[in-house]
Amino acid sequence: VQLVESGGGLVQAGGSLTLSCATSGFSFEDYAIGWFRQVPGEEREGIACISNIDGSIYYGDRVRGRFSISSDNAKNTVYLRMNNLEPDDTAVYYCAAAWGVVVGDSPYDLDYWGQGTQVTVSS
Repeated sequence: VQLVESGGGLVQAGGSLTLSCATSGFSFEDYAIGWFRQVPGEEREGIACISNIDGSIYYGDRVRGRFSISSDNAKNTVYLRMNNLEPDDTAVYYCAAAWGVVVGDSPYDLDYWGQGTQVTVSS
């Protein structure tokens, strides 16, 4: 099983980035894929999720309206388009997979994680 994030980098405030989470080794269509971020010393924050089971989508309050999540079943890849980035968006971004989950399910287990990609937003 692999989840590989890419697309992070350094961007100025107001700019955009698109993160990719390329997956392999499991039945992509049976999982929800979520994006999380973490700043050293702070709690991990769930920011967006898409269920490949029913297409349901969740956004965290801090990113709703600026970030957009999408899924390409042909490529087993989930994308996170991040617009109007702010310095507070600086973090390591991770994707994770949860089997059998649709948005609204609680609690749930996160079965697989990627290694993370750094996003740095300069002011």
